[in-house]
Amino acid sequence: MQRVTVSLDEEIAVEFDDLTRDQGYQSRSEAVRDLVRYAVDARRLGSGAGTNCVANLSYIYNHRTRALAQRLLDMQHEHHNLVVSTTHVILDHASSFETMILKGPTRAVRALTDAIKTERGVRFGVVNLVSVDPNDDHDDIHDHHHNGLEHASPHSG
Repeated sequence: MQRVTVSLDEEIAVEFDDLTRDQGYQSRSEAVRDLVRYAVDARRLGSGAGTNCVANLSYIYNHRTRALAQRLLDMQHEHHNLVVSTTHVILDHASSFETMILKGPTRAVRALTDAIKTERGVRFGVVNLVSVDPNDDHDDIHDHHHNGLEHASPHSG
């Protein structure tokens, strides 16, 4: 592990200590490591270097928008290879909240999330992507077969 020294002005240091405490970090170093991981992963995903990802897409939509619910469902079925799971919550007479877990090539996942977020009647769409690497490493304790599928492991750091 490498040591990095960071200088902060007094005001931001006090606010950072508050954030560190409020979020339950044991030290400034843990909080800084998470911030750096987030920034590095965001850069990796933005540059296309992270070729695979896991993602969560959350959005609110008006189910009274003509044929929107069916269009969204059709999009999920058309991309069944990316969609791992969906959850649907009825908020009121017109609004629904959905969250979708996705896994696959980053470009394909981004294309699907962008298409869903831009559908007329979809509001407040937010996506969280985490880059992963295909990984078939095992400790050989359990004998199992993947049937053509790979594990997806987050980048270390």
